[in-house]
Amino acid sequence: MSEARLVVLSNRLPIVLTTDSKKKWKIGPGSGGLVTALGPVLRDRGGIWIGWLGAGLKELPEDTTREALLQEGASETGYALKPVDLTREEVRDYYFGFSNEILWPLFHDLPSLCNFDPSFWPAYVSANRRFAEAVLDNTCEEDFVWVHDYQLILVAAELKRLGAKRRTGFFLHIPFPPLDVFIRLPWRFQVLDALLRYDLVGFQTERDRRNFIDCVRSLTSGVRVVGHGHVCKLLTPERELRVGSFPISIDFQEFAGLAKRPGVIGQTKLIRDNLPNRKLLFGVDRLDYTKGIPNRLKAFVNALERYPELRRRITLIQVVVPSRESISEYKALKQDIHRLVGEINGRYTQVGWTPIIYICGSLSRPELVSYYQACEIALITPLKDGMNLVAKEYCASRVKYDGVLILSEFAGAASSLQGGALLVNPYDVEGVADAIHRAANMDSDEKRRRMKLMRHSVRKNDIFRWVSSFLKAGVTDDLAQFPFMEFFVPRRKQEADSSFFHQSPLQH
Repeated sequence: MSEARLVVLSNRLPIVLTTDSKKKWKIGPGSGGLVTALGPVLRDRGGIWIGWLGAGLKELPEDTTREALLQEGASETGYALKPVDLTREEVRDYYFGFSNEILWPLFHDLPSLCNFDPSFWPAYVSANRRFAEAVLDNTCEEDFVWVHDYQLILVAAELKRLGAKRRTGFFLHIPFPPLDVFIRLPWRFQVLDALLRYDLVGFQTERDRRNFIDCVRSLTSGVRVVGHGHVCKLLTPERELRVGSFPISIDFQEFAGLAKRPGVIGQTKLIRDNLPNRKLLFGVDRLDYTKGIPNRLKAFVNALERYPELRRRITLIQVVVPSRESISEYKALKQDIHRLVGEINGRYTQVGWTPIIYICGSLSRPELVSYYQACEIALITPLKDGMNLVAKEYCASRVKYDGVLILSEFAGAASSLQGGALLVNPYDVEGVADAIHRAANMDSDEKRRRMKLMRHSVRKNDIFRWVSSFLKAGVTDDLAQFPFMEFFVPRRKQEADSSFFHQSPLQH
């Protein structure tokens, strides 16, 4: 029997293709903690990453150029990269259509924003079949296939249709909606049945897992739930699978280490020197209607209006990273944010003080940590988030155990950070304003006590522990069959130190 490997399946490969000013193709590193955590495992044990190469590209390089770029990417990452080709129509209807105009708003409890265009479903099925075919072509029965996120829910079902036997796990990075929201999906039975085809299904929080089990019990007959704890078993008339909650996290040591680098410390001082004698609030989000940026701006105005002593004492630095701007809702959101910022600054600006500093663009990782350190208050108020890693990054970067985190109670991170964060309802404008006032006046002892609790939680439950807990739940019958599991006892951080993985701008 051949040695089992870990195979990662995600919508995107862990590399990014770009062109320079001379139209020459280049590769860059993918972004996020997932690449940092899984890269070393795949490299150490000869694993594979399967994904789509061309999101956001108007055209792809020729086959020979693309093959050379993939080989270069594999050389940089240290493991095999297998691309999945999608047609322009599939990109339009599978990615921008079904994934981002139906599943994304629906799973974030915003069904009114869904575009239930029936033409999207066949494209979603077709694209998932292409990913399943790539798994079939590049793996063997002994491998463990880990499928990531809402774009690829149907992969296990498509593998079954292809007659392929694979050990599979699925992790949903976004929330799973409650029954009364989920049943609005016209393809609810197909989606639910597809999730039940995996050997392990993982969610960010207990709430998400509970929502999923409620939907299964209500829409599927003959289902039993067995066991307690963060992983339980679902017994259906056809098969057995595990369902668990596995809160994703960050590489704590990376952010804490960056915060101590001279260049980052210097940039932090520069930010503070340019904005002296005031407390800085920091918000950083990908452009998305789930992030609650307009609500946040209105709460900030409310704080200035109801607590006039805050004027000239505080400044909000709001960073918005462009995303999905071809979708009409995102274009409208960007315009709304621009309008609100302009109105607030136009009304409240005084000589030497501007209430909001607005940055539309990406920040490098060191720049981001500099802002985390420079700003005494983080204002993170999504309307709904699977986890929200910005909250955890902020805590890891506060190496002096100061700073205050204002966090939406609807972010997945709220459950693990509730002991230290000021939890708020992002729809409650006055409540968020009160939290801003409280944070601006919090004494140093309370700040330190709260931040100590949060940093301990993030340090203990880091990205490597998340990977380990998921894979152990997925292969727990016989760990000896999966030698890649040996990675999670020793060497996890040392193996992850590769400059290729630590250059990307913010993407959450």
